[in-house]
Amino acid sequence: MSDETDFDAVVIGAGFGGLGAALRLAEGGAKVALCEALAYPGGCASTFTRRGARYETGATLFSGLGEGQFLRQLRDRYAPELRLDFPDPVVELRAPGLTLPIPKDRDVLINALCALPGAPQARLRAFFAEQGRVAAGLWGLFNDPALLPPWDLGGFARLVGRAPGLVELVRLMGRPLSAAVRRHGLEGFLPLRIYLDAVCQITVQAASDEAEAPFAMAAMDYYFQGAGHVHGGIGQLAWALARGVEAQGGHFYSACRVKSIRREAGRWAVEARGETLRAPLVITNLLPQDLSALMGATSGAIPRLDRLGEDVAGGWSAAMLYLRIDPQACPRPEAHHVELVMDPSRPFTHGNHLFCSVSAADEERADDGARTVTISTHVSIPELLALPAEGQGERMRQIHESMRQTLAALAPELHAGRRAEMTASPRTWQRFTRRSQGLVGGVPRRAGLHHYTAFWPSAVAPGLYLVGDSVFPGQSALATALGGHKLGAYLLRGRPAPSVSLSPRPADVSPRHDP
Repeated sequence: MSDETDFDAVVIGAGFGGLGAALRLAEGGAKVALCEALAYPGGCASTFTRRGARYETGATLFSGLGEGQFLRQLRDRYAPELRLDFPDPVVELRAPGLTLPIPKDRDVLINALCALPGAPQARLRAFFAEQGRVAAGLWGLFNDPALLPPWDLGGFARLVGRAPGLVELVRLMGRPLSAAVRRHGLEGFLPLRIYLDAVCQITVQAASDEAEAPFAMAAMDYYFQGAGHVHGGIGQLAWALARGVEAQGGHFYSACRVKSIRREAGRWAVEARGETLRAPLVITNLLPQDLSALMGATSGAIPRLDRLGEDVAGGWSAAMLYLRIDPQACPRPEAHHVELVMDPSRPFTHGNHLFCSVSAADEERADDGARTVTISTHVSIPELLALPAEGQGERMRQIHESMRQTLAALAPELHAGRRAEMTASPRTWQRFTRRSQGLVGGVPRRAGLHHYTAFWPSAVAPGLYLVGDSVFPGQSALATALGGHKLGAYLLRGRPAPSVSLSPRPADVSPRHDP
């Protein structure tokens, strides 16, 4: 660690939220320290190495990588040599009696659904027409970050100009997606329900009968919004952004666990790796309850953190299978994703629903030539914690076995091609990502108007802010990076820098990529 301990800002956590904030602050001329407890950046969206193989930490599909989109802008600026792949189909959804390839083209998917036996074509097209209007309005905010709060004058003016296109959201607010499905008379069309429950579970962290309709309708277009694969793993992009912080004059400290933060003489003192970093501003890419613990705050001392912590605690962790498979076991050579639903009548959790991310054949992920597969399923933390300690272990063994059974039934090529397997549980997530109880995925977007009350950046304490999947806009690498970037721009105020897409890249910047 540098001897320089006085900074304009300390960012704790190099997940994509922390990376976005640190980059924007450093681009604006702030002296930034970015601290990460792990030896690599990315947090829950990273790439790690175990037993001679590299795996994606989570089975995840990344959006915002299309031409002109936010993550693509960051990649073009800080790692233009980094290869991006765009598989088609993006995901293959499989359930008993249903195989639905989800292509890059939205109209192709709609036509495929309409071609299924018994499909109510007119009602399906009417539903997707409504969904498309809502999704276009909300994705427009992501694709033009100036439209998201906090606004400058130009961004606010453009938002007002788009207001007529957003009016349709009002009648959907506070209602579940299933209400819109029923209004179009589609509740009895099982393939649509499987598709909606699957996409909602992995994006807004809730089933379609409870997911907030505008969020869920936007999430339905996730596959069509620059969804792609970073060759070598998403960790390559995380490393590029961490090196970008350094290229802009910031400091990136890996394997640097922060032990405490406290207010001291009008500034924050951050204890990390035997040294005290001091700054008037601290941004934390942490869960609310983990920030409370770092501050030594008792229950009730910071009501906002308590409320956010309760929202997060009502959500999910994940059980994982990490596989090495024979290269010949999978017929598709490119990186791709397979989503599996064993029993559509049961909740899409606990091994009944899997999301599988398969590495490309030419990525050389393993020392024995194998391809790697990351497989995840949702695990209810409230349900798990209601069990005694010995019962929790048994429950996780049951979930992992259920995952294997679903894989064998619906993706036999992956199951039969296994060379090796590692498992992970909420306890694993807690150990490696330092997230309380292993909670991942952010706040479930269950129906309710409360989702619309916290769009503006709000300090937890003077000069202390949260970024990540617990706060707006949250829940994906794109959303957390954009949220961090917007917070950094807001905090710079009087020292604005050009947007990422317009900023000239310094001539002496040559980002390094760690393995």
